Formats: sequence, C-alpha cells, structure tokens
Amino acid sequence: MKAAYLQFAPVYLDVEENWARVEALLEGLDVDLIVLPELFSSGYFFRSSADLDQVAEPIPGGPTAQRLSEWARDTGATIVAGLPERDGKRCYNSAVTVTPTGETHTYRKVHLYYEENALFDPGDLGFPVVEVSTRDGEPYQLGVMVCFDWYFPEAARSLALGGADVIAHPSNLVLPHCPESMPIRARENHVYTITANRHGSETKNGEELTFIGLSEICGPDGEVLRRSGRTDTEIGVASLDLDAVRDRSLNAYNDVLMDRRPDAYVTSPAS
Repeated sequence: MKAAYLQFAPVYLDVEENWARVEALLEGLDVDLIVLPELFSSGYFFRSSADLDQVAEPIPGGPTAQRLSEWARDTGATIVAGLPERDGKRCYNSAVTVTPTGETHTYRKVHLYYEENALFDPGDLGFPVVEVSTRDGEPYQLGVMVCFDWYFPEAARSLALGGADVIAHPSNLVLPHCPESMPIRARENHVYTITANRHGSETKNGEELTFIGLSEICGPDGEVLRRSGRTDTEIGVASLDLDAVRDRSLNAYNDVLMDRRPDAYVTSPAS
C-alpha cells in the first residue's frame, strides 16, 4: 500500500483557507492512506477559549468532518486528520479517521501538551485501532495517536498490542526530539508510523511557538522512509509492506510482542 503525510502551515482560525490549502495539495494524489496535521483546520496556539469555541465542531456532522469525508470519497483514500472537537460543553483535541465508504472514527488526545490543558479535556476513549482497507480491498489495522502522545511509549505500545499495522500520528510538534524518537517507536513495536507535522509559527501575548516540520514515515525496522524539511509544504509518500509488518519475530526464538513479560514489569526490593 501507499501512505502519505501532508505538511503545511495552517492559518490561525481560517478554516476555509485551510481547507483550500489541503485541497490544492490533495489534487492528483494516488495513495491508500493520508495523514494530516493536528488541528489542521484551525491552527494550534489558541489565544482564548472564545477563539477555540469559534472553530470547535462536532464529530461526526461538523463541517470539517464532512469535508474530510468528501475528500476520502473523491481520493479513494482513508484520511486521518486533527481538529478541535466540541461535545456539549467540552472540547477535545481530536483526530478523526474517515474512509471512502463514509465510516468515521474519533480519537481524543490522551496526553495534552502545555496550554492545551487549560482549553481541552483529556481523551477518555483510549487508543483506538480500526480495520480499514486499501483501494484494492486489502484490510489492515490502523491505530491513531496525536502529537505529544509520542512522548509516552505506552501509547504506541497500546496500539501495537491492539493489532495496529500502521500508526497515524497527526502532530503540531514544537519539541525537537520527536523525529528521532518515532523510528524507535516504530522499531520497538514493529509497526509503520506516519507523523504529519506542520510548519510555521503562531503567537499569543508575546509568546511565539515555532513548529518544527520534519514530518516522516518510519518502517518497522526503524528506517526513516520519508522525511520532509523544517519549512516544506509538501506531501510525503512511501510504500508500506503490510506482510512484512505482521511478522513480529526477530528470530526462531523471539517475538517483539509475544516475549513481553508484564508480570515482571514491577519494582521489587533489592536482594
């Protein structure tokens, strides 16, 4: 199968402009899976809860979720994208997965970063793995996590234990370490990872956040299959071998997941 990330610089609070930028990049793209950045439709560094309220929307049924469904139908690709979700009085930093047949699945970010904690509720639905299909009808298991989740090995491990072949990772990265960490997450769980980051900067009350770009696709052996620059607006594409990722054996005696010893992962008194 072929998978892609889309790296660009969203415009703060300009949802329709961000839709237009994504549509222009999607034109002619021929892949099975597309991952967009975290909060791609709204921008990230919200200056107030009122600004967040202006762009937060329900999933499914909101205008951005509907637009994503249209793109999935038109491209024939499953799309994973981050957007601010409204559910009653609560807001979540969410990622939505939409398929060409109209299915919609939502993940609410578990590990909130920095001032997200003042605006969003943490996710309460765990780490989802859903079955989707390539354009040729081959099923595969797709896991989703969002940005700062990378910092916690339990996130990717939970998805791998749930059967994920591929982990989609919409992001708005500002810390410098993730591009070197995701190959490790891919290797230790024997999965493909697709990190779709943004570039550019946003400011609030004199503070500036600069997003590092460097979106990447990593293979189950830890190889970086594709990585963008820090300021590139582009689509990165790589071929994924689903048969290879499903064999998690290291040799005739060892398996990445089967060899785990959860009963031994405790601190014991020194002897």
